[in-house]
Amino acid sequence: MNNSDNKEPKHQRRKRYKGTHPKSYNEKYKELDPDKYSETVEKVIQKGSTPAGMHRPICVNEILEFLQIKPGQIGLDATLGYGGHTLEMLKCLDSKGHLFALDVDPIELPLTRERLLSQGFGPEILSIRQMNFSDIDIISLDSGPLNFILADLGVSSMQIDNPERGFSFKTEGPLDLRLNPQKGISAAERLKTMSQEEMEGMFIENSDEPHAEVIARGIITATREGIEISSTTLLKQIITDALNFIPQKTGKEEIKKSCQRCFQALRIDVNSELEVLYEFLEKLPDVLAPGGRVAILSFHSGEDRLVKKSFKHFYREGIYREIAPSPIRPSGEECNTNSRARSAKLRWAIKA
Repeated sequence: MNNSDNKEPKHQRRKRYKGTHPKSYNEKYKELDPDKYSETVEKVIQKGSTPAGMHRPICVNEILEFLQIKPGQIGLDATLGYGGHTLEMLKCLDSKGHLFALDVDPIELPLTRERLLSQGFGPEILSIRQMNFSDIDIISLDSGPLNFILADLGVSSMQIDNPERGFSFKTEGPLDLRLNPQKGISAAERLKTMSQEEMEGMFIENSDEPHAEVIARGIITATREGIEISSTTLLKQIITDALNFIPQKTGKEEIKKSCQRCFQALRIDVNSELEVLYEFLEKLPDVLAPGGRVAILSFHSGEDRLVKKSFKHFYREGIYREIAPSPIRPSGEECNTNSRARSAKLRWAIKA
């Protein structure tokens, strides 16, 4: 017998936690284990940042104040995510009634289900399903008329921060951008199918990008030269190169904003987010109970315009008895402690 077969595997030391806030996602093992390292997580939050692998719900107080959830009611969180809003709504139900929750993300959904289950919220009070919120009519077959609905249209922080999901231009990762990576085509594949005109239109419609034409031309030129735009950082570099005419004094910040807008526009396109939202808004009145309340949290102008237009239409038709006269914005205090809240707009409606 070879003596080497009896040797125990050499112990591998865990990577040292570099400083109070390491840059690499995988090095942030303390933030990724909040139960064990709660002090570290709290420090990150106090700095106004979101710990890796977590998501901080936005406008919680404003949402709960409007929804006026009472024990015994039936409700829906149309976009479960990390479960922050869900948790607060479940507390309002006080173990009476039922909450349905939906999400398309097959990676994060089981983690959120386990997290909520560990806090005592099992299937007797909470039904979680992997499905798109455009299918609320299917949910209503089981739930009956809903007393309250929340839809948070933002992408969750744990999706953005994980480089393997390819949502951010700030870190190297596959150019994917799909909320459900098991369905549809990635952003890299989508770029291959688009003409310059289509791409330019996408950047304008989905993110109001002022440099849409020159960026689209730069991407098309790169693909014609045989460059495979398969990573987040490569797309960022192509956008940066296309905008080299911007004066150096203002260039860095302006290019960063263009990168943000282009990634947002591509994500919206890949996931058909505006089409899905339109379908959701059209079905809303049919699943709400009389006097039922719906709150929608949006994060860019395209979403907000759709929500505003739909609410106004059904209000004029007499289907909603009251709608938000103007969007509710997060407080200055919340924006200071959570920078991702700054672009949020909350609109609501009450069914007649």
